[in-house]
Amino acid sequence: MSEKNLLKAERVAYILTELQSRYPEPPIPLDHKDPYTLLVAVLLSAQCTDERVNQVTPALWQLADNPFDMAKQSVEDIKAIIRPCGLSPQKSKAIKKLSEILVADYDGVVPEDMDALETLPGVGHKTAGVVMSQAFGVPAFPVDTHIHRLAQRWGLTSGKNVAQTEKDLKRLFAKQYWNDLHLQFIYYGREFCTARGCDGTVCPMCTTCYPNRKKPKVVKKP
Repeated sequence: MSEKNLLKAERVAYILTELQSRYPEPPIPLDHKDPYTLLVAVLLSAQCTDERVNQVTPALWQLADNPFDMAKQSVEDIKAIIRPCGLSPQKSKAIKKLSEILVADYDGVVPEDMDALETLPGVGHKTAGVVMSQAFGVPAFPVDTHIHRLAQRWGLTSGKNVAQTEKDLKRLFAKQYWNDLHLQFIYYGREFCTARGCDGTVCPMCTTCYPNRKKPKVVKKP
């Protein structure tokens, strides 16, 4: 007789316990020293690995590590340094412009406000959420394509986009866990439940939640 798949409440409890056990104090993967350098690093991480960003940012911080100095740099000089991160034309313009806005409107201080962050060039909802949670400790659950994939494989959402997945995860998990869970999902996904290495039937989380799943889980791409 085959085992039963876990009910949603059982999956939520198991996933939370398992992630907290594996990654009790998940480190922030992007090297930074303050909210500004984190903001720029997260912006650079779009369609780029954290590892690559961490290789690039030391040279960028030598050029300028605060909005006052960054606003004085040319787009070309910024672009030359961040080119390995990809999308360098757009990212270099965004970094310069957001630095100018921070100086002009916020006295050079990154605002501790989700709506204000989302108005900055190159800063979308996910980037703003990462800064709110990791720089300021404000509960947020930023969802990228990787977290979206895991949440679908683990039966936590049927959302067709990251916005719906974020709403579902926030509803399922208590607010006190959001900031760690965002990172714990990422670390678990990298280690066990990769895009190609697991199809919903391989990793410990998938096989425990769905022991009866015989076919690969088709994930709705955002």
